[in-house]
Amino acid sequence: MIHLLIVWLLSALSLVIAAYLLPSVEIADFGTAMIAAAFIGVLNATLGWLMSLVVFPLTWLLPGLVYLIINAIMIWIVSKVLRGFVVKGFLAAVLCALVVAIVNILLGRLV
Repeated sequence: MIHLLIVWLLSALSLVIAAYLLPSVEIADFGTAMIAAAFIGVLNATLGWLMSLVVFPLTWLLPGLVYLIINAIMIWIVSKVLRGFVVKGFLAAVLCALVVAIVNILLGRLV
């Protein structure tokens, strides 16, 4: 349970860092980042899993790219339904997913 909370906090922090680095991504406050991280996590566990099954053959060829695009789609969807979390276009969502992935890897090493 504690591990899940730490991962959630780190994901929210990653979104805040992505918003700081990318002018096309805006987050109102840390609370919004926490909600966005939770929504993205739930979407990845449900819709993302289903999308992974659909594009399974591509996953063998380009695993990192496929998961990056799936995460970008999840970020883009959440930005459409959550006030205070703005991603200006799909390219911005891809860049946000890339920054979040890199920051999560770096922060994950600290835990």
